Amino acid sequence: MSTNYDYEVLYIGAGHATFDGATPLAKSGVSVGVIESGLVGGTCPNRGCNAKITLDEPVKMTRETERLDNIMDGDLAINWTKNVEHKQEIIDDLPQDLTDRLESAGAEIIKGHAQFKDNHTVIVDGEREVTAEKIVIATGLKPHRLNIPGTELAHDSEDFMNLKKMPDKLTIIGSGYIGMEFATIANAVGADVTVLLHSDKVLRKFYQPFVQKVVADLKQRGVKFIENSNVQSFEKDTSGFKINYGASQSLTTYWILDVTGRIPNLDALGLDTIGVKYGKNGVAVNNYLQTNIENIYASGDVIDNNLPKVTPAAYFESKYLMELFSGQTKDPIDIPVIPSVVFTSPRIAQAGMSVEEAEEKDYQITDNDLANYWYYKVDKEPIAQSKQIHDKDGHLLGVTEISDQAQDAVNTLLPAIEFKMDKKQIGRLLGLFPSIGYAAWHRA
Repeated sequence: MSTNYDYEVLYIGAGHATFDGATPLAKSGVSVGVIESGLVGGTCPNRGCNAKITLDEPVKMTRETERLDNIMDGDLAINWTKNVEHKQEIIDDLPQDLTDRLESAGAEIIKGHAQFKDNHTVIVDGEREVTAEKIVIATGLKPHRLNIPGTELAHDSEDFMNLKKMPDKLTIIGSGYIGMEFATIANAVGADVTVLLHSDKVLRKFYQPFVQKVVADLKQRGVKFIENSNVQSFEKDTSGFKINYGASQSLTTYWILDVTGRIPNLDALGLDTIGVKYGKNGVAVNNYLQTNIENIYASGDVIDNNLPKVTPAAYFESKYLMELFSGQTKDPIDIPVIPSVVFTSPRIAQAGMSVEEAEEKDYQITDNDLANYWYYKVDKEPIAQSKQIHDKDGHLLGVTEISDQAQDAVNTLLPAIEFKMDKKQIGRLLGLFPSIGYAAWHRA
């Protein structure tokens, strides 16, 4: 690479789409700069996955205790304030840990907001010019906010995870990953939860019969769902806030959570200045994660593609760019099977071919009633089922599972899908017994 610039590779953003690849790239001797306007680590460690799963852990425990009520003595209740404090203990050190990892590898971190001046130059906070031979846009996604009167009265997912006290009555606008996970958590803590749907479907990207089992369970626990709500406005009310929806309907609530999606974080980046092609779904790239400007690339959630917007995808893209920039590969990116999961109770996890696609192509679909499988009976899981998809030669093409252990079962089966293992190869993978891994391989 050329040495006529401040850095050989400059990343804009310091999330998983950057640090997983930038660290080994810097360690290899390539000069690396990272510009970050917020906390190093980006969304996932600081206000996403790590925080969410910590807040959910007590929910998982209370669900299991509930099922074992004739064995366990005493009632469990979640102390929300302590739960949030514990979450903060878990995530507080992560930005510095990631900073240390980058800097010890030789990367330099520049604090501030970057804006392109030309193809090789960005200006940080309107003052400092930084140049690089190659630049990677890795700015991720940000919360979408409804463009309606009173939108400033609503809160986003980060606000929810920082609540010191759970509101007695909470309304969630949106029924995707975040909306359903937070509805599960808030309900378990004791809040009166209402979910307003944009359409008539919850978790549209997951197998709907399994989704309906989750919805039915939440309804039984008191969560209310309003379909095709067409939210019109938010306003202050004597008892809290008023949400106007539909033609002339309304409800009152104490707290509003707007989780109507996430959009590319491209604010004031100056892409129009240099002509980088992008749209409402993100930055356009080719099979080398290269934009239409030869020396400018993109990585992670900010890319316009059909991949799940999840940490493993950003990790893989970041590692690929590291190999590309360090000369370890000249090949286009080859995306592996990317699993996805929603951390409701029970969870729904999936990987590979969907059930809907399998039905269209007439592949073999095996339905497993896991609630009656002995290992799921150990903690008395009432909702446990999986569907596996095989081709005519017995190769596992896809799996989706609903259970409290769905994410671990799907993780176990990923190698079989990715490496197209046949029945004989799968038969040699025994797994520890007893464990969810053994149970998953036994069914593959």
